[in-house]
Amino acid sequence: ELGIRIPRPLGHGPSRFIPEKETVAVGSEDAAMHALFADSFAALGRLDNVTLVMVFHPQYLESFLKTQHYLLQMDGPLPLHYRHYIGIMAAARHQCSYLVNLHVNDFLHVGGDPKWLNGLENAPQKLQNLGELNKMLAHRPWLITKEHIEQLLKTEENSWSLAELIHAVVLLTHYHSLASFTFGCGISPEIDCEGGHTFRPPSLSNYCICEITNGYHGVDDLQASPIGSIPVKMECVSLFFKSAESVCEVEALMEKMKQLQECRDEEEASQEEMATRFEREKRESMFVYSSEDEDSAPTRDVSRHFEDTSYGYKDFSRHGMHVPTFRVQDYSWEDHGYSLVNRLYPDVGQLLDEKFHIAYNLTYNTMAMHKDVDTSMLRRAIWNYIHCMFGIRYDDYDYGEINQLLDRSFKVYIKTVVCTPEKTTKRMYDSFWRQFEHSEKVHVNLLLVEARMQAELLYALRAITRYMT
Repeated sequence: ELGIRIPRPLGHGPSRFIPEKETVAVGSEDAAMHALFADSFAALGRLDNVTLVMVFHPQYLESFLKTQHYLLQMDGPLPLHYRHYIGIMAAARHQCSYLVNLHVNDFLHVGGDPKWLNGLENAPQKLQNLGELNKMLAHRPWLITKEHIEQLLKTEENSWSLAELIHAVVLLTHYHSLASFTFGCGISPEIDCEGGHTFRPPSLSNYCICEITNGYHGVDDLQASPIGSIPVKMECVSLFFKSAESVCEVEALMEKMKQLQECRDEEEASQEEMATRFEREKRESMFVYSSEDEDSAPTRDVSRHFEDTSYGYKDFSRHGMHVPTFRVQDYSWEDHGYSLVNRLYPDVGQLLDEKFHIAYNLTYNTMAMHKDVDTSMLRRAIWNYIHCMFGIRYDDYDYGEINQLLDRSFKVYIKTVVCTPEKTTKRMYDSFWRQFEHSEKVHVNLLLVEARMQAELLYALRAITRYMT
């Protein structure tokens, strides 16, 4: 009556991939989750949708929030507005407008210059110089050399200190991997964010009955229309016939795990055979791509925050280019990266180490409907497959296990979320592990996030170490 347009949320729940009724509803959480929600609200000024999806795994969420709070708000080498601007630069590389918009608001809130938001060319030269490292870390970290580090540290009045550079590298890798989580879990923008609301009145015409009953529309709207007038999509009908097949998939996966364990106990492959299997898996990973894989040009709103918009992920062995294998035995997070980070940016190495370990070791000993299952073999296969895609090899791991445990649809999902997250679709999310709980799929995304972040860090920290020595 007053002519005020009332916004309503475009999405239903914190994720486009997970029905709202299957997420943790605010108000129904237990005491431990409530404390995490309070911490998140205190740190971010909101209870964001990333938190509402991550809370499936409270132990990880606690570590994640602690690390992010330290990186953004506690004492450190970089000023606060630089931290948020670096977050914008990193998220923009993957066209993640959700994270870009959050940090634009935070950047302004801590006194950042609005002119910088008109484009990277308006930011200080020191931040512009970080653009090259940002794009390589996001898309082809194996190309980073000590010369790239030297360029940043020796650029006269715009030079970075070692401590500042470590802080920047951790922020860049944090937001590249968080963009992977955002797209991998289909995080919806909050109602007050761009793309999170509409002023149009609700309509049922574009909804399928299956989507409505899965929490994609309000109950009141459902009652307003006779069931017969709501279309039912054929793919929704086919889901009923897939469930039995999915149960068989879980059983088959568990059987493979059992067989592989028995083979391990009986015989161990030679070092030469292990190296051959790694090279084979690395080569095969280049041919894993989605039928939906096509380049999409970033919007002006996002692309203005980075240079060279055509630069993206390319497999490291394409066009005859050979990149030496990164052997973890020569440079590892535990023996080298951790101490370097902790020395130059105190406590951050400890926080990252804790987060890596929680994601890698997290288990409830369940697989879909099965209890008391040892999932360590499966978790290791996922982690090592991601590192294999980045050219990182563990000498003591048999890469032949990966093909046994990860089917093609799962590999497509993993590679998309880790390498080109902006291309992730609900179809990809739905197509792997069809009988598993959504909490288990979120757990997969935590593994992808942390394995990706560690892989990027290893390449950057190795280059910094080489520069220092």
